[in-house]
Formats: sequence, structure tokens, C-alpha cells
Amino acid sequence: MAKGYYGARKNVWSVAKNAVEKGLQYAYIGRKQRKRAFRSLWIQRINAGAREHGMSYSQFMGALSKAGIELNRKVLADLAMNHKEAFAEVVKKIK
Repeated sequence: MAKGYYGARKNVWSVAKNAVEKGLQYAYIGRKQRKRAFRSLWIQRINAGAREHGMSYSQFMGALSKAGIELNRKVLADLAMNHKEAFAEVVKKIK
């Protein structure tokens, strides 16, 4: 598992073992952090799209749930970035 490491990390058993274990820890933590990072990115994109229509993110999400529109943040962020007309229609529905 230490293939590709350089220096003592590739051929000294104790150093390689520690490096591999630490790498596995980083990989485990990174899988959790990636989910947080994407959610944060989606929220920023939705907020930018909502502010173009005179709303804040929290106002937009509150109105969305009151209107009974069940779109997740991933889809809303994609609409806000790549399909501005469709996002505008969503905003029109909830106003």
C-alpha cells in the first residue's frame, strides 16, 4: 500500500506502516469532508441565484418548503448555475 511513496516511507517497514495508516485516516476523513464541501458549494450557488431575484438563501429555502416544492440543493444549484431560466421559473412559482 506504500507504493508510490518516496524516501523512507516506501522501504522502511515502521515508517511505511505509519505513513499508510495515516494516509488511510486522511482518506476516511476526506470522504466525510467532501460531502460537507459540496453542500457548502451548493448553498453558495443557490444563494447567488436567489439574490439575483431579490431574495436571500434562507428566504428562498423557506418559501420553497412552504410552496411544497421538493428539489434538493444539488439540483437547485445546477439550475442556478446552468439553467437560469428554469431557476427563474422556480422563483416565480414561490413568490
